[in-house]
Amino acid sequence: MAGIALSATLLSAGAACTGGDRKDTGPLARLAISPGNGGAKVAPDSPIIVQAFDGTLQDVTITTKGNKVEGGQTAGGTRWQSRWTLDPGTKYQVVATALGRDGKTRSVTSNFTTLKADNPIATRIEAPADHEKVGVGMPIVLHFSKDVQNKKAVEKALVVRSTKPVMGAWHWFGPQDLVFRTKEHWPRHTKVEFLAHMSGVRAAKNVFGARNLDLKFEIGEQQSSVAGEDDHQMVVSKNGKTVRTIPISMGRGGITKYTTTNGNHLTMDKAQAVLMDSSTVGCGPGCPGYYREMVYWAVRISNSGEYAHSAPWSVGSQGNSNVSHGCVNMSPSNAIWFYNFSQRGDPYKITGTDRELEPDNGWGYWQLSWPGWLKGGPRPFTTDRLFSAPSASATATPSTSLTPSPSGTPSPSPSPSVSVSARPSASGTPTATATVRTPAVTSVTPTR
Repeated sequence: MAGIALSATLLSAGAACTGGDRKDTGPLARLAISPGNGGAKVAPDSPIIVQAFDGTLQDVTITTKGNKVEGGQTAGGTRWQSRWTLDPGTKYQVVATALGRDGKTRSVTSNFTTLKADNPIATRIEAPADHEKVGVGMPIVLHFSKDVQNKKAVEKALVVRSTKPVMGAWHWFGPQDLVFRTKEHWPRHTKVEFLAHMSGVRAAKNVFGARNLDLKFEIGEQQSSVAGEDDHQMVVSKNGKTVRTIPISMGRGGITKYTTTNGNHLTMDKAQAVLMDSSTVGCGPGCPGYYREMVYWAVRISNSGEYAHSAPWSVGSQGNSNVSHGCVNMSPSNAIWFYNFSQRGDPYKITGTDRELEPDNGWGYWQLSWPGWLKGGPRPFTTDRLFSAPSASATATPSTSLTPSPSGTPSPSPSPSVSVSARPSASGTPTATATVRTPAVTSVTPTR
């Protein structure tokens, strides 16, 4: 941790002069700020800590051109600490004011600069899209540009909020892929917000996050489908009621690649036209069984090339036999209806085949039981409550007060706290504000 900066003079703020000897009414307040004043090589994951001695904190103002700095204070009002890591290569100014037992305020300032991220790690949200309306099974899928060695630091930087709090957990699929899934399906009409405070996170040795991410999406109607290999029917439901039963034809089997994967899928994407080419699975022109054909009204359900799509050539087999190369075939009219009905993240279950869907094949995450899911990451948690109404905010003044949390430890949420941000003014000089807070299609190998 960087050195502590103590106020040297501790002058009274606005104290009036009086004649005669001063009567001692109590000890003077002392303030300490870490990182210390003048720091030029501060690690971005160093917290900002303000400590008051013989007094209580009245105001903490942080000026920066980077992301806003959020934090919380102890119940005694003597310590404030930032919650998230700091932006790499960024200047910060911290001004803290405390009220001493003598009834007078004292202030101290610290200026420091964080180290640049010469070897940054990028975070990409692969699903869902921002402001997308999705199905009740939708996960949050992250991909990192480099291997994550310090998984706990990354997990700590991630926040999921929802208007209807639910139990969920993160699961690692290797060192670069992290997925959030709920224990049960999302309640319909839930609004969700995801925040990744990755800027300044030390993901590995000398590897820091470069920027923060935020995502908002909404859960739509409760829609699901069950497609049976044995009865050759697909039953489609909405909000617990069957809305259509569709005759289908699935994979003809014989070999693995022609067998439709069994188990709990999710609808991943849809396209009006998809080119199916068997040469992508090693069967080129001249090979027995070669095909290259455009199919229409296609809804993808895995990364192994499986779609539910229009197949006018197999209408005679739909409802009575399985003749496809692994996809779920439907008549053109049923395929158009299902295409328009589907939203990404709808549960889609295949029954009756002997080829199980792998949990990491597309969005096969619901193939894992809840205990199995928890083996791949940190402990589960209940999502923070997301309030749909905007929270109150106000422009900061030098006397913005800090309200203690009841826990005795820094708690930026949901207990009241002060988050301070700065943005360049017209002159290019950063100006601080404070807010008082109250509680794309993946390429796949198609089958046909």
